[in-house]
Parts: sequence; C-alpha cells; structure tokens
Amino acid sequence: MKLSEQTASVSREEALRDRRWVLVDAAGCPLGRLAARVASMLRGKDRPDFTPNQNCGDFVVVVNAQLVELTGAKMEQKVYYRHSGYPGGIRKTTARQLLQSRPERLIEMAVRGMLPKNRLGRQLFTKLKVYRGGEHPHAAQAPVSIAIKTRS
Repeated sequence: MKLSEQTASVSREEALRDRRWVLVDAAGCPLGRLAARVASMLRGKDRPDFTPNQNCGDFVVVVNAQLVELTGAKMEQKVYYRHSGYPGGIRKTTARQLLQSRPERLIEMAVRGMLPKNRLGRQLFTKLKVYRGGEHPHAAQAPVSIAIKTRS
C-alpha cells in the first residue's frame, strides 16, 4: 500500500484549531435521540477528518433542557440510582423528579453514558454545555444552530 492510499489522521493541533460551536434546541426532542446526536458531535464523528483517539469534535450548547421529552412510560419507570458508600445509602430518583428539579443533569447523564469511558471521554464531556431555558452565555462564540428530528 502506498502512502497516498492510506487514510490521513488529524494531529492534535489541527483538531483543536478546527473546532466550532453548535447550538441544539432540546424542545420537543426525545432524550435518547438528542443524546446520541450530541455525543456524536462531541466526538467529531460527523466530520470527514474524524480520528477516534483525538479530541476533534465540536463544542455543543444545549438549550431548553426542561422541554426535552421521554417516550412511553419512562417518566415514571426510568430510575436513576446513586449510593453514598454507607450501608443502606442507596438513593433513587425517577426521570420525572430529575426533569423537574435539574433537567440539565438528565441530558448530561444521557450524553455521558454514550461517550467513551476513559480520559478522552472525560475530556469530551467538558465541551458539553447544557442550560435549562433558552438563554445561554455563549453568544460571543457565534454557535451554529443544528436541528434534531422530533417524533413524527
């Protein structure tokens, strides 16, 4: 195989230089579909120069987190667990409770679960910015708006 026939990979500097800011409106979007698309953009899988071991994805700003939808009976049946580390220290929260109290956390947990479980995944997660309402402090970065399909 000749050198010209190989797939070109992106250097770290090139990946950092070519990142952009993307704005996603979560209003009316199913949570899983939104999280899958956002995780893909954070990773850079929608770019022609995608390199799996590089942080070459975009910054993603998600607004209107409180208006995200869950299909079926997931509002009551989807349960999030956490444990304090002490005996009997398990706590559980339903998706409805989490959506009412901290909707940003609901989207963050869904996206984090779709990212790699290593140093790269932790780096990628820092590029996600989620806001409850329609306002965000990233206007100076001039984010490009992306539409995500809602249910038909």
